[in-house]
Order: sequence, then structure tokens, then C-alpha cells
Amino acid sequence: MTSPPRPRRPGPATIYAVAEEAGVSIATVSRVLSNPDRVAPGTRERVLAVIDELNYVPHGAARSLAARTHEAYGLVLPELRGPYYAELITGFESAAAERGASVLMLLTHDKQEPDLAVRRLAGRVDAIALMGGAGVTPSTVAAIGGKVPLVQLAGHEVEGVENFSTESTQSARSLTTHLLVDHGRRQLLFVGSPEGSPDVRRRYDGFVQAHADQGLEAADPVDVDLRETGGQDVARSFARGTLTADGLVCANDELALAVMRGLVEAGLDVPGQVAVTGWDDWMAARYVTPGLTSVRQPVRELGRLGAERLSGVLADPDAPEPDHRLSTSVVLRGSCGCG
Repeated sequence: MTSPPRPRRPGPATIYAVAEEAGVSIATVSRVLSNPDRVAPGTRERVLAVIDELNYVPHGAARSLAARTHEAYGLVLPELRGPYYAELITGFESAAAERGASVLMLLTHDKQEPDLAVRRLAGRVDAIALMGGAGVTPSTVAAIGGKVPLVQLAGHEVEGVENFSTESTQSARSLTTHLLVDHGRRQLLFVGSPEGSPDVRRRYDGFVQAHADQGLEAADPVDVDLRETGGQDVARSFARGTLTADGLVCANDELALAVMRGLVEAGLDVPGQVAVTGWDDWMAARYVTPGLTSVRQPVRELGRLGAERLSGVLADPDAPEPDHRLSTSVVLRGSCGCG
């Protein structure tokens, strides 16, 4: 005969509740939180399951709200590669510093348990900004958002959690329309995986909408990683003839620049045979030949906005919400065929 389920205690879960539910000591729960590799896999997975089930966040997360101290903000990013993250961090850190707060940064790339790492971070900071693509589950985002002020930057929509982003869909629609209408391109491909990032998903949505506006059907995306190596793979596919198109709408400048170089090295003319566009408007976009048509987005301002919002909520939980979407703009250069 099975035992009836244990009644749940009202209020936020404690480390004692996690230990009881998982059938381990509080010391074991503490070890799972601080040094998970030192706990037997079966025990670790059982404790992690209970942590997720109870939406447990370490008690230290409530410290700053009770004391009304604003000392540290957490910033969770997938990685630090490229100018995008440098700009985001600069904006976030400068806004935090202006308010007397330091920044604790967590990189989730290659972390075995990113959710657990973020929950531990929540016990050490006053508030958290979480970047989209960091691999943190919506349940963890919601749990932490219920304990400390939390905002997402270019993240997936989670009920009750503010999400700040730069506009993607309309600019991608305008850029694609420019290629279709102003340059007469009819065989466009979107390069980049929409599954990897909410922003990339919105860019592909704009690509699809632009085709629909012209009575055309958009091709499926070319599913590659948003890195230089992904662009090199695409260029090699063109050289072998396994990919054909007269225009490539790339999800970011890193892909676009790698594609352009690879196409030119393969003897293809850009933009004569293949137009190429990017996204982010890196400095390099201005100096390559031909110049890279791209979309400029205020990434530094996005980081600043996130830190400012956390500070505002810490000072006044009922503070009015600012605009959550920052404008972007298409920058036309030679790679799309503009002179």
C-alpha cells in the first residue's frame, strides 16, 4: 500500500523542505547547490528534481530585499564571444555602477546544469538580468522571478517576467522586401537557426512575412550555428553547388562576413551573383569590400535599460514599466547591390 503524498508547506520552499522531499540531509542539498560533482549522480538528480518541483531558490536571495541594500546585480549570458556581448555588458555595467552596484556575471555555455547555476546566483545578488539563449528553462526563470527582481534581455516570453529586446521582425521584413523589390532577387535563403534564439526566430518571421507580401513562399531556414564556422559551411555548400540562391539574409554579421569571404574565395561575385546581408552592424561591416548591408541595433542601450529597470524595481516594486522594445534600423551598403 503506497503512502499518501506529504502535504506541502505553505509559502516559499526552504532547504529543509527540499531535504525532506528528496529524503536526504540538508548538508547533501547544500552540496548539490555548491559542488554538484561531489554528489552521487542518482542523489544529485533526485535533489535537482525536487528543487525544480518546489521552485526552490537559496534563501540568500531574499537578503537584499529585506535589508533594502542594492549591492550586486547578476547578469546571465550564454558566452562572451564577439562585439554584441561586449556592447551589452558595457551598457549593463555602466548603468549598475552609476547606482553603486557591482555585477556578477554567469556564463552558461558548457555548463552541465545551467538552471542550478542560475539558482545559486540568485542567492548572491539583489536582482538578475537573463540573456536569451542562455539555456535556462522557463520554470527556473519563473521561480527566480518570484524571489528577486528579474528581467530578460532578448529572451523567450515567460508569464510575469519582463522581457526587453530590440525590434527584429519589422526590420527583417523591410530588409527582405528591399532585396525582393528593389533588387529583384527571387531565390533568397535565411541563414541561421531560428530555434537558437527568440531574436533570430523573429528575424525569420519577418523574412517569411516579406515573401508573403509579394505572393511568394519563403524557403526553410539554413540551419547553422550563429558563428563564423556556420558561415564557412554555407560558403562551402555554395562552392560545391549543394546550395543555390541569389541572396542570403544572415541572422548576424558574424555569419554574413564569413559567408562573404568564403563566396569571394570560391570565385562568386558579391553582390552580382549573390547578395549578402547581416545583422548587428559591427564596425567591420563598414570596412569590408563590398560594405555589408546590415541592421543596426542599440545593444549597449539594451544592457543599460535592463540594469536601470532592475534598479527601479528594487527602489519601488510598483514603478511603471518602461518601453520593452528598442528600435532598429536597416543600413544599406554594397553587399546587397546598393551603390
